[in-house]
Amino acid sequence: MSGPLEGTLRGKVALVAGATRGAGRGIAVELGAAGATVYVTGRSTRERRSEYDRPETVEDTADLVTAAGGRGIAVRTDHLVPSEVQALVTRVADEQGRLDVLVNDIWGGEKLFEWDTPVWEHDLDNGLRLLRLAVETHAITNHHALPLLLRKPGGLVVEMTDGTAAYNRDTYRVSFFYDLAKSSVLRMAFALAQELGPRGATALALTPGWLRSEMMLDNYGVSEENWRDALERNPHFGISETPFYVGRAVAALAADPDVARWNGDSLSSGQLAQVYGFTDRDGSRPDAWRYLVEVQDAGKPADTAGYR
Repeated sequence: MSGPLEGTLRGKVALVAGATRGAGRGIAVELGAAGATVYVTGRSTRERRSEYDRPETVEDTADLVTAAGGRGIAVRTDHLVPSEVQALVTRVADEQGRLDVLVNDIWGGEKLFEWDTPVWEHDLDNGLRLLRLAVETHAITNHHALPLLLRKPGGLVVEMTDGTAAYNRDTYRVSFFYDLAKSSVLRMAFALAQELGPRGATALALTPGWLRSEMMLDNYGVSEENWRDALERNPHFGISETPFYVGRAVAALAADPDVARWNGDSLSSGQLAQVYGFTDRDGSRPDAWRYLVEVQDAGKPADTAGYR
């Protein structure tokens, strides 16, 4: 990172739970670019893939963190297994003696939800598995990691979700199970804020916009280099952003001495870009959630002018 955040997190320790790919990887890399030591977790390693069966691994993410200027440490962890999470936190405590930033980006549900399918027709096992991966993992991780984070004042917990509280309140999100999962994480951040705020820490919910994750790019048959070719298939994809944009949002929050002002809030990458002044890697500032309301959901032709 070459900019105002370079080196601002030197000496800080972060744990990005669910950092194999997507937003988690982008967040880990940008925390590293700001100088942090970043523990990155996930279930896909170079020796064994998760059921996703994708090539991204936690070791790759850790290498990217180190290359960006931080220190990346990969720890294979299944966040549905309390003993594994406890062992992870014990390791962080033994090696660092502190935890300054916890990012809960554990998800794993892309292959489990069914678009616009009512609950009585949705595969029940997949729906319940989605809830466990999206909600239970966060609760387990918070249970074990927060005592370490609270050892020093000023800690930050970021609960990653899809959609702001305002947008999700008024909008049906894909399916019963997906909607419930994403709304639950929003409420989790609010509940954590009530418990952490009086103890000197901050909890908040954060959403990226339309994310150009590895899986999303594959879905459109494009790469980051030629992503605009996907606009022929879906012109609204023009508002999309890289995972590093929300990563810069987290780095800015972690470096903000007044981060407690956001305690309990629901935030977005586009919103925070306006506050902190960071950009996506192409120099733009996509404001996806405002665009979705004012353009896409309003049925207007795709036009990102004024939104990035």
